[in-house]
Amino acid sequence: MDKPVFGEKEAGVQYSPRYAAYIIVEEKNKLALIEAPNGAYFLPGGEIEAMETKEAALKRELLEEMGIVAEIATYLGEADEYFYSNYRQTYYYNPGYFYVANGWQQMAEPTEKTNTIWWVTPQEAIEELKRGSHKWAVEKWLLLNN
Repeated sequence: MDKPVFGEKEAGVQYSPRYAAYIIVEEKNKLALIEAPNGAYFLPGGEIEAMETKEAALKRELLEEMGIVAEIATYLGEADEYFYSNYRQTYYYNPGYFYVANGWQQMAEPTEKTNTIWWVTPQEAIEELKRGSHKWAVEKWLLLNN
C-alpha cells in the first residue's frame, strides 16, 4: 500500500528531511492537540533526534509537550508531508510516523512552556490540525475505532 503524501513538492527546491513521530492521546472521547506559539495545531510528538528510536522520540516529546508518560499501543502508519516553515524559513520533507496511545499518566508539568494543550473532539481535531498528515492519522484512527 502506498503511503499518503501531503503538501506540494515544488520543483527546484532543496528540502531538508525532518523525520518525526506523532501520537494520538485520547481521554473521554477527546484528543490532545498541541498549539504552537504561532497558533498552529499539531498532534503531540515531533522530530526524531539523532540516534533516537521513534518510540524514544515520542516518550521525550510527550514529557516535553504534556508532562505525561503514555503506553504506545498501535502503529497507524507513515505519511509524508512537504511544507515550508515560516518560523525556520526552511522547506521540509517530513516523513511522519503515527501511533496511538493506550492510556497515559501525568508525571510532571510540561518542560516546554511555549505550547498550549487542548482537548478536542476528533472532528474538531480534523478541522484544527495544520498538517494534512495529522488529519489523515486522526481519520484513520476514527475508522479503526468505529
